[in-house]
Amino acid sequence: MLYAQSAAPLPAINATAKPASAAGAPVEAGNSAVRLGVGDLIEVSVFGAPELDTKIRINSDGAVNLPLINDVHVEGLTLDEAETVIARRLENGGFVKNPHVQIYVQEYTSQGASVLGEVARPGIYPVLGNQTLFTLISAAGGLTDRAGKSIIVTHRGQAPITVPISRNLDDSKESDIAVLPGDAVVVRRADVVYVVGDVGRPSGLLMEGGSISVLQAIALVGGANSTAKLNGTRIVRRGPAGLSTIPVPLKKLLEAKTNDLPMQADDILFVPTSSRKLMQARSAEAAVQLATGVGLVAIRP
Repeated sequence: MLYAQSAAPLPAINATAKPASAAGAPVEAGNSAVRLGVGDLIEVSVFGAPELDTKIRINSDGAVNLPLINDVHVEGLTLDEAETVIARRLENGGFVKNPHVQIYVQEYTSQGASVLGEVARPGIYPVLGNQTLFTLISAAGGLTDRAGKSIIVTHRGQAPITVPISRNLDDSKESDIAVLPGDAVVVRRADVVYVVGDVGRPSGLLMEGGSISVLQAIALVGGANSTAKLNGTRIVRRGPAGLSTIPVPLKKLLEAKTNDLPMQADDILFVPTSSRKLMQARSAEAAVQLATGVGLVAIRP
């Protein structure tokens, strides 16, 4: 049970035994290298007084409101210093005798770096000591299958820089630059084109390098099926005005009777079936729906 400041003081609690550290805390108590800041989510525990344990975010004034002792300013303090301040307030108020206070940082936003884009767990991660880009990406769960070949890194107060990477980060160690608190890291999504409809293996093709043409895309998905309506093939492209369709003379392309056509990122190459069950008037919408459910295949440069 917690008490308001105006309540009578609790009987003093003797807390001379040293508490065990909490397992799995993101930043352990007593870490003198860590300084607290506005927005950090911390967990404050008092050994022997579980009713005083609190999880709270540091407010815009740099303070936390704790049971019995109200606002305590902790911004700019190390964990050691904040623990000492809170312990002194508890003891001077007669609430706890010989208090042992521990602070764990659950979300370290004030000196963290944001990792966004194509990583498994986007979010804000602590930057403690000498930390590098790939360490931060690893903390965020690594790259997703849709990750591209570049990362945008913005140091606080500076212009963004583009850092090239490969699918295997060990192959691009020269890009493992230092990161600092306040940095923003965005892993770019690879360009994708989709081939759907009456083809061998409807897929999304990750364009990890270079460009791709209609014939290349068709070949990569196993070609058109024998039931495909080749003359009904079209590219569905999303623009500022919405979806548009571009006719593709696929039969002539396959017979080498006309020039191949380049595709753009996010294009959907839709090869309809000759079956009447598919309404051609809804081909663009059907293509978009089909593209959302296909697997991805990386195209190696």
